[in-house]
Amino acid sequence: MADEEDEFQSVPEIKYEYLDHTADVQLHAWGEDLKEAFEQVAMSMFAYMTEINTVDMVEKQEIEAEGDDMLGLLFHFLDEFLFLFCAEPFFIVRKVKILEFDKENFKIKAVGYGEEFDLSKHPQGTEVKAITYGSMQVYDTDDAHDVFVIIDI
Repeated sequence: MADEEDEFQSVPEIKYEYLDHTADVQLHAWGEDLKEAFEQVAMSMFAYMTEINTVDMVEKQEIEAEGDDMLGLLFHFLDEFLFLFCAEPFFIVRKVKILEFDKENFKIKAVGYGEEFDLSKHPQGTEVKAITYGSMQVYDTDDAHDVFVIIDI
């Protein structure tokens, strides 16, 4: 039971930033490994939609994504999380944890911790309309694990 409580309470260190891009925004996230960089970029997308510290982690939603390559995997990973927010019950995620990350076959299983979006509780930030492939980059080297994604706002 203690592990499950910790699962819902621990919030990871922020390892992302927003970069200016004409009419859109570029998300840049990094981590100790590529898995953490993917987790961070998903969290940055949700933090752009609302003040993320207002989101309580009371529920969890699982997603699965796959792609033909690493860029396709990143696209579908973020698109699955965006769908959680865009469809009922409009789930807003505060923390993302990747459960399985298959870099050879480009598959991910992940869980998002958060709650149903509520305008009376969560300030409305910028609407994310779509994930784009434009200028998408993934770096996975010995000393750098970064992802760059432009989101259509």
